[in-house]
Amino acid sequence: MSSTRNYDTVAFDVRENASMLFFARTTKTGDIEDYLLLMRAEGEDLDDALYLEVNEQQLAGHDLVREARLTGNMLTLVLHKPAEELNGIIELVLVFDDTPENRSGIEAGAFRVLGDTLTGGHA
Repeated sequence: MSSTRNYDTVAFDVRENASMLFFARTTKTGDIEDYLLLMRAEGEDLDDALYLEVNEQQLAGHDLVREARLTGNMLTLVLHKPAEELNGIIELVLVFDDTPENRSGIEAGAFRVLGDTLTGGHA
């Protein structure tokens, strides 16, 4: 089962022990009404685990994402197994507004956060 989510904002950030790629759909007043956070924990103790959070539904693990493909303004995440926390999806398609700011965020963050799972597509 696949799920497609649409976002108007993409941001990349690096913190002390993590790299994060944040997708949000915002209201006209700037409030976040829907979000997805991809985070790669970094450091010896954290062992480069990948975390996925969708509107407070959290998943984590070393084998969470089997493959990621970036094609234009669409990032497809193929999971190793169905995510029961997200209604059993196996594939998550993230479509984001094609703006210079979003392209900059995805270009800076895709490889840092997704690492070797980013196997196909083109930017």
